[in-house]
Amino acid sequence: MNKEDYIQHGLNEKEAEKLLEGLGREPTITEMGIYSVMWSEHCSYKSSRHWLKNLHTQGKQVIQGPGENAGVVDIGDGLAAVFKMESHNHPSFIEPYQGAATGVGGIMRDIFTMGARPIALLNSLRFGDINHKKTKYLLSGAVSGIGGYGNCVGVPTVAGEVGFDKSYNGNILVNAMCVGIANINKIFYSAASGIDNPVVYVGAKTGRDGIHGATMASGEFDKDSEKNRPTVQVGDPFTEKLLLEACLELMKEDAIIAIQDMGAAGLTSSAVEMASKGSVGIELCLDELPKREENLSAYEMMLSESQERMLMVLKPNKKKLAEEIFLKWGVDFSVIGKITDTKKIKVIYKDKVEANIPICSLADDAPMYVRPIKTRKVDKNLTPQKTNISFKEIILKILNSPNICSKKWVWEQYDRTIMANTIDKPGGNAGIVRIEGTDKALSLSCDVTPRYCHANAYEGAKQAVAECWRNIVSTGAKPIAITNCLNFGNPEKPIIMGDFVSTINGIRDASITLDFPVVSGNVSLYNETDSVAIKPTPTIGGLGIIEDLKNLSTIHTQKDGDIIILIGGNGKHLGRSIFREVIFNAEDGDAPSVNLNNELNNGNLILNLIKNKFVNSVHDISDGGLIVTIAEMIISSNIGAKITFQNNLINSTSDHEKLYEEMFGEDQSRYVITVSSDKVQDTINQCTKYDVSANIIGNVQKNNLEIDGLVTISNNELIDSYESVLPSMMNIK
Repeated sequence: MNKEDYIQHGLNEKEAEKLLEGLGREPTITEMGIYSVMWSEHCSYKSSRHWLKNLHTQGKQVIQGPGENAGVVDIGDGLAAVFKMESHNHPSFIEPYQGAATGVGGIMRDIFTMGARPIALLNSLRFGDINHKKTKYLLSGAVSGIGGYGNCVGVPTVAGEVGFDKSYNGNILVNAMCVGIANINKIFYSAASGIDNPVVYVGAKTGRDGIHGATMASGEFDKDSEKNRPTVQVGDPFTEKLLLEACLELMKEDAIIAIQDMGAAGLTSSAVEMASKGSVGIELCLDELPKREENLSAYEMMLSESQERMLMVLKPNKKKLAEEIFLKWGVDFSVIGKITDTKKIKVIYKDKVEANIPICSLADDAPMYVRPIKTRKVDKNLTPQKTNISFKEIILKILNSPNICSKKWVWEQYDRTIMANTIDKPGGNAGIVRIEGTDKALSLSCDVTPRYCHANAYEGAKQAVAECWRNIVSTGAKPIAITNCLNFGNPEKPIIMGDFVSTINGIRDASITLDFPVVSGNVSLYNETDSVAIKPTPTIGGLGIIEDLKNLSTIHTQKDGDIIILIGGNGKHLGRSIFREVIFNAEDGDAPSVNLNNELNNGNLILNLIKNKFVNSVHDISDGGLIVTIAEMIISSNIGAKITFQNNLINSTSDHEKLYEEMFGEDQSRYVITVSSDKVQDTINQCTKYDVSANIIGNVQKNNLEIDGLVTISNNELIDSYESVLPSMMNIK
């Protein structure tokens, strides 16, 4: 091997030296490939794992935190929720349909690998400027891929978010989340054990797709990146469904010692991770590998990222039973190796030893960098702006903007009702899924506000956790735990790494105060093209429990005549707001700060109000501020509202700057609730008990949004502005 060979495999000079030290000789080409993927950023987390240790991962309901295929939490009744979020960003930019589809397939395998039946999918998608030449193609492809895969497997997509920003012109983000339910005593793990126990390959046959996919996902893009199209995996959801059912059937038997999905880096990573966690060795004979192409080399077989595949360690006396189950389901089953006491991974093909590497060299000795950090300067100033646009035009323009508008065109392509456990319609605070056999439900949400994170990574990360918390609380659910997908640019740049570290600190502080621990996650770095990085995008996926579906709260169950109450104080903060972005094309000011103690207290108040049946509907305030929140409630229910701004909420209607703050300020820890007139005093008393600000600001009425004598907008005008953006973009009449 020469220096160029190492460089082509993504290894720098120091890493090459470390490889030679760990191996004790020059590597074979197969060994070079194995080191390449195992030491890639995507697999080794070499730039992030030093900092990830600082996350808050403990909680009384946490069964399994980070380090396994997915996180596991106790949800009572002998059941566990298993969930995780991962990225498929680079492949989705190169080939959006297959990139997004295989992202969905991969995250589902992480869930059922642990013995859980997937019951819900979510996603968080980021695309470039809505007018960019590739945005329509990428949006269409990614949404079709998500819908095509999830719909075919038969798992509902119940919630998500879609955002647009020019920083994603060269790197879209496709973050996929899956949630499953398992018996608390039937959780499966990946640590291999038992010398001479058989190592079994199950699933689809191996091809050449996805080779070096993990390495590709560990570097920046440039103008030639589309040449990487052959490294994008190709998914088959029907094979995934068969594999899922076969695995779950086998899991009912006492047969599996360890099981691991073949995800990034394929057979290599699954074999190494299983052996490493079990402190054993593993020997593989590639002659027995099911193949769909001829003349595959050992290098190609070890690095292939062909989809719908699993690796298992079985009890020897259960091998025949397992084979019968998989053959019944029409899924390949082959014994391809055994567990050894060598603590090495040994790969044999055609009677030749292609690799023989100490496991510790690949796993424990993988490079770890504490890269230089530079803290981004926070600019708190707002450039003075003026507009002659009327309040009606402002409201309709904001509703018609890409980051506020209805995403109905997206979710209509997802099957939300399959399994018949999805509760509530799309567009609410969070996705709600009934837990079969109980009166409970899971409340699920994905959240992040990249413009906040770009302005102030610490506050932006806190806000992402807090908004996820609010969305779950608003449904009447107790927030339990979170997963994350941390999307950033090139970590070798100190400013990017500074944002990453601040983000970790923000997530940690928020999850500690809110008792919202991180149980799983993913890091996606090098989301950068020609040195233009995405905005920091630490997506938070949260899970909460509604103990009794009778206590479910929505944004659309208000009643004519209800009193509208603003919980948590008036709007003041316009920095990095949707209002300034849409009306002034301005990205200035600081992100809104999050008082975590207020967030906790206000959320607990909302849960109390919902549990005691004081409120008819609840919606948290986020992007666009108070008026957008109310408009979304009107659009969802088609019942209007008259906002009177009593109690001197607005002191002078001639002070437009004050009006802008009150109407569009994005201050945190706030909610809008509607309450029957006979429940108003009880509600106010509870707010006083919790020491939370409560302002009566109007009442529910039919047909229009009327604001304090300033403007009247019909429901139809609101709906038309809100729902026309994406259909117009996609040329749908």
